[in-house]
Amino acid sequence: VLGSIGGFGALFEVGNDYKNPVLVTGTDGVGTKLMLAFQLGRHDTVGQDLVAMSVNDILVQGAKSLFFLDYFACGKLDVDVAARVVTGVAKGCELAGCALIGGETAEMPGMYPEGEYDLAGFAVGVVEKDRIIDGTRIAQGDVILGLASSGPHSNGFSLIRKVVDVAGADWSMPFDGATLADRVMEPTRIYVKSVLEVLKTVDIKGMAHITGGGLIENVPRVLPEGVQARIDGKSWTRPAIFDWLEEKGNIDRHEMHRVFNNGIGMVVIVSAEEAERARAAFAAQGETVFTIGTVEALPEGEARCVVC
Repeated sequence: VLGSIGGFGALFEVGNDYKNPVLVTGTDGVGTKLMLAFQLGRHDTVGQDLVAMSVNDILVQGAKSLFFLDYFACGKLDVDVAARVVTGVAKGCELAGCALIGGETAEMPGMYPEGEYDLAGFAVGVVEKDRIIDGTRIAQGDVILGLASSGPHSNGFSLIRKVVDVAGADWSMPFDGATLADRVMEPTRIYVKSVLEVLKTVDIKGMAHITGGGLIENVPRVLPEGVQARIDGKSWTRPAIFDWLEEKGNIDRHEMHRVFNNGIGMVVIVSAEEAERARAAFAAQGETVFTIGTVEALPEGEARCVVC
């Protein structure tokens, strides 16, 4: 990072570590998880969620996160709330190994209801041109690994709030060793450091960040033509919050996999020969990793990702 705080633009020098550096960018928000943050008065972790959504996205292409910018918009600035949010952003950047290089705090009277705000985040990373991961080498017989999520992460919260309302549940009720609010608001896991470390020794062919759309809609985004991801829905331990949501909301299993991550926050695809080494490498980085499926030929008329 070059320059000092308060300039009109932030400066960042990439350095000489790359022969053919390619910048990778991502932007996202936290969605309606913010509405729950307002309701519960929990502003400490949504900043980490904000960082995670963008840095995990650009990680999919093999990018190391360089820096992050945030946008905080409100009707009237509550300094304490804003400070708690930004502290979470800083923690997220620390977990991702990137710099919080700048941002914008916009106070717009009349634009937002009292006590509410909106967040957006922007991440920039870098990857060596010949090390870009784009999924084109994925082939039949490859193994699909899943890295455990911490909970719903930052997706499906409109449905979560509806289920809790219909069930008449109390956010403060004991649940899975904590409270229902604790389990739902658990901050999004950031996979950057562990994946980058594993990439040093394992040939990863493709990755998918499991956000809105779940496994069913996100995994196909990295698959080449003519193949199908066949995932065994019983191959990993699903956090209790998803069982509770499915039961109390009477949600169809297909819909569960379309809306939520169901306990898998990042999918990693490797050759069968690399699978055990990859599992061991992720475990050594502190990740909980499962073998959740295989890549097969795409049967005519079937979806490109099937959870069975």
